Amino acid sequence: MNHQSQLITTLNPNYFWDVELSGLNDDKACRLIIERVFTLGDMHEMNEVIHYYGEKKTIEVLCNISYIDPKSFNFIIKLFNKPAEEFKCCQLKQSKPQYWSL
Repeated sequence: MNHQSQLITTLNPNYFWDVELSGLNDDKACRLIIERVFTLGDMHEMNEVIHYYGEKKTIEVLCNISYIDPKSFNFIIKLFNKPAEEFKCCQLKQSKPQYWSL
C-alpha cells in the first residue's frame, strides 16, 4: 500500500461520491481533496491533509478556491490566521452585487 492510499483511506469516502477512489491521484487531485475535507471534514481529517500536503500547499490551494461556504471560510481564516482578502472566494464575493439580500 502506498502513501497516497493511506491518506485516502483516512478520509470519509462519502466526500468523494462523484469520483472513483481507487483511481484518485493525491497529487493531481490535491485541490479536490483539500476542498472537500475543509468543507465537509472534521478536525482530525483536516490535520491529516495539512500533514500530508504541508501547511503552505494547503493554504495556497484554499486561497485559490472560487467558492467556500461562509461557515467553512470563517473557520479557515481563523485556523490559518490569514486575512479574508487573500482568498479568491472573498474577492469574487465582493465583486458581485447582492440584488436579493435585505
